[in-house]
Amino acid sequence: MKYPEFAEHKIIQRICEPERQIIFRVPWQDDSGETHINRAFRVEFNSALGPYKGGMRFHPSVYLGIIKFLGFEQVFKNALTGLPIGGGKGGSDFDPKGRSDAEVMRFCQSLMTELYRHLGEYTDVPAGDIGVGQREIGYLFGQYKRVTNRYESGVLTGKGLNWGGSRARREATGYGTVFFVQEMLKARSDSLDGKTCIVSGSGNVAIYAMEKAMQLGAKVVACSDSGGIVVDKQGIDLDLIKQIKEVERRRISAYSEEKKDARYIEDGNIWHVPCEVALPCATENELTGNDAKKLVDQGCMAVAEGANMPTTPEGIRVFQDAGIAYGPGKAANAGGVATSALEMQQNASRDSWTFEYTEARLEEIMANIHLNCYETAREFGASGNYVVGANITGFLKVSKAMVAMGLI
Repeated sequence: MKYPEFAEHKIIQRICEPERQIIFRVPWQDDSGETHINRAFRVEFNSALGPYKGGMRFHPSVYLGIIKFLGFEQVFKNALTGLPIGGGKGGSDFDPKGRSDAEVMRFCQSLMTELYRHLGEYTDVPAGDIGVGQREIGYLFGQYKRVTNRYESGVLTGKGLNWGGSRARREATGYGTVFFVQEMLKARSDSLDGKTCIVSGSGNVAIYAMEKAMQLGAKVVACSDSGGIVVDKQGIDLDLIKQIKEVERRRISAYSEEKKDARYIEDGNIWHVPCEVALPCATENELTGNDAKKLVDQGCMAVAEGANMPTTPEGIRVFQDAGIAYGPGKAANAGGVATSALEMQQNASRDSWTFEYTEARLEEIMANIHLNCYETAREFGASGNYVVGANITGFLKVSKAMVAMGLI
């Protein structure tokens, strides 16, 4: 048996139990003076490798179970980066949609007035997630600075460039996913150059996955939003997508209004568009078993997850049975949190790196993640299985650290 010390130290039992779970109420007033009470959570799951690191999610669906599950996954994703960060997750059932800036500010200030005592650049470093963007990070950081009387830049990541943020952080998750695909294809003596690619979603991750795929020579022919899909066989016009989604904040259907050669399919299924490389970058469980069969039948050779768990277990089995290159999100989209850790490094050294330097570090990290997953899968008799490689690699890093530190 390999690693008998894990059984002796009961690593499985310990690693499944969070080190700390924080639950508290968040009272705040809306613009009309009405008082609201929300519930907030921070699950500090594992700090064997470094301070707890993971996003804060503001969404009505948030409850302790979701935060615990996401925190557990975060532990191993963060371990894969090779950077000194532990795993955690947090959030609230507060819904920022339809709320004014002033209401969001009051909520964030109330939340941080309680949460600040559990945070610190060497303790717990939250970031953004669903419903928590640069606006919310700004309000949270401002209140942290106010109540602690410290300008501790490294306590939150995802900050604005003018006040401690990292260049390439916005692009990092999408870019990193494509770097991982490139490494998977390289392991098969191939590359992205000339490949036909589809990308689900049209948000931050999807846009920058498309951008890096195009830079590496791929032709992206389809993307989507919750309303439908757009197919452009000449290749997606990325500048137009950015204008529609990032500037005008319109639906993807507007793309076909601007480009007459493109086709918009309301409620369409992007996985029915023929491709060689598929990048699910939208949401969880968006790629089913039937979708996976369709992709394989149409000649898809590589899939990498830019979103968190977008492929159902049935879909994963189809990809693995077909022997195509499949990169799970734990590995393929770890570029986002890796660049957050790079932001922490810059904050700690009172430095600010160039975009090019940060991107080069990101590419190196993703190549190392791929190499570790690839070699671990081969060591454990599952060559080419990146799910096995990612899970075991992350588990080993955390477990070995826990054994070294004793029974704590």
